[in-house]
Amino acid sequence: MSVGTALDWLAAVALVCGALLSLAAGIGVLRFPDVLDRMHAATKPQVLGVLLLLVGLALRLRTAADLGMIVLVGVFQLATAPVAAQMIGRAAYRSGRVDRGLLDVDELAEPGPRGRR
Repeated sequence: MSVGTALDWLAAVALVCGALLSLAAGIGVLRFPDVLDRMHAATKPQVLGVLLLLVGLALRLRTAADLGMIVLVGVFQLATAPVAAQMIGRAAYRSGRVDRGLLDVDELAEPGPRGRR
């Protein structure tokens, strides 16, 4: 087996795993009951799925121009997904769509009479 064939097989495995994780994220967004669970499903497995897809593409394409573009896409994905999740979570909290009983610590709650939350 040549090195190119081995890299193609690794690329295929990464692409399939990335696609399955992205599918799981999509199903989680549709099936989970509340905003916090959906936000988790929309960020964690989806980002890992996209990164695995990008690794699969990088192993398959192997040219400098393609690798540079793939790295940029991965960096932007890692930079924007947590920010988007933070904004969605904050908007859901402020609109009253978060069940506060599910929170261990409520850092956004109004301070009590002694400055405690």
